[in-house]
Amino acid sequence: MVAAIPIELMNDRYWKSLLHLFMNHDKLNSVFTTKYFDFHNNTIRIQALKRNAAPWSYSEKVMLNLALHLFNERNKFNLSDIDYLDAFNKKLAFEAMAKRFS
Repeated sequence: MVAAIPIELMNDRYWKSLLHLFMNHDKLNSVFTTKYFDFHNNTIRIQALKRNAAPWSYSEKVMLNLALHLFNERNKFNLSDIDYLDAFNKKLAFEAMAKRFS
C-alpha cells in the first residue's frame, strides 16, 4: 500500500489527475505502492512502473500512460488510444483530464 498522501499533492493538478486514476483503476491501484511512489520526495519510479506493466493488456497500459502523461507531459500519450477503453475507463480518463486541465 502507498503511504499517506500529503494534502498539498491532493490539491496539485498534476498529482491529483494521476492519483485519481491510480486510486480508481484496479490494475493501477495494484501497483500504487511505495515501491513506485515516494511522496516525501515527490517522485515516481516511472521506468520501473513501465517495466512492471509490460505484460498488461493494451487498455491497462493506455491508462498507465495517460496517468503518467497527465502528471508530466514528457511521458507521451496518444489521445486516440482512448478508443481502446471501455465505458468505465473512458469515464475515469475524462475525469482525470478534467482534474488536470480545470
